[in-house]
Amino acid sequence: MSSHASDPGGAMLTVEGVTKTFTSGAEELHVLRGIDMDVRRGEIVAIVGPSGVGKSTLLHIMGALDHPTSGSVFIDSTDVFALPEVERAGFRNRTVGFVFQFHHLMRELTALENVMMPCLIAGMSGSAARARALEILEQVHLAPRAHHRPGELSGGEEQRVAVARALVNDPSVILADEPSGNLDRAGGKELHDLIWHLREELGQTFVIVTHNPELYERADRVVELREGTTVRI
Repeated sequence: MSSHASDPGGAMLTVEGVTKTFTSGAEELHVLRGIDMDVRRGEIVAIVGPSGVGKSTLLHIMGALDHPTSGSVFIDSTDVFALPEVERAGFRNRTVGFVFQFHHLMRELTALENVMMPCLIAGMSGSAARARALEILEQVHLAPRAHHRPGELSGGEEQRVAVARALVNDPSVILADEPSGNLDRAGGKELHDLIWHLREELGQTFVIVTHNPELYERADRVVELREGTTVRI
């Protein structure tokens, strides 16, 4: 199991009073209006709701890719937006893994080299990064494909490389935005099974935005966003 620290209440990730307002000229669009939620260590939480309700915006704020207009996010009891910008970027690289619908792999690099990148960014030596990346590729059942480039992999394999890249720095939480949205049904099921395997094997925590009932019905908890203003748990 993962040895990640968590607060005494067991929360790995806490969102408190998060709002997000976008301004365009005189127009203000209130996308999130005071979101509160906790995610416990080892929990798989699905975020659902209609398109445009703010699910991806909330996920990006949780992962410190975007700033809230107000409110706080705590990961491993650290107040993420209280950190200076440079420290926050380093903290994000160490503690948050991201998986997107479109995997954003670097096409000219092999699977192994793609997975190594977050380790190298974190300052790990090349040999240590390589060993760690190979270990994670084994975990996602892709070690035999380590030296293939994305163009030589299936869509499902590419997304598993993206999951391996998200895992490689042993993050506190993985945030996934429609991770199976670009896969066929068989590839989607394989990815979903992998997520649950990683939770069982590593104690990994996941927050997943999805429209896919085959995914959210398996989650420990489903959080629904309605009109960007309320969360129903």
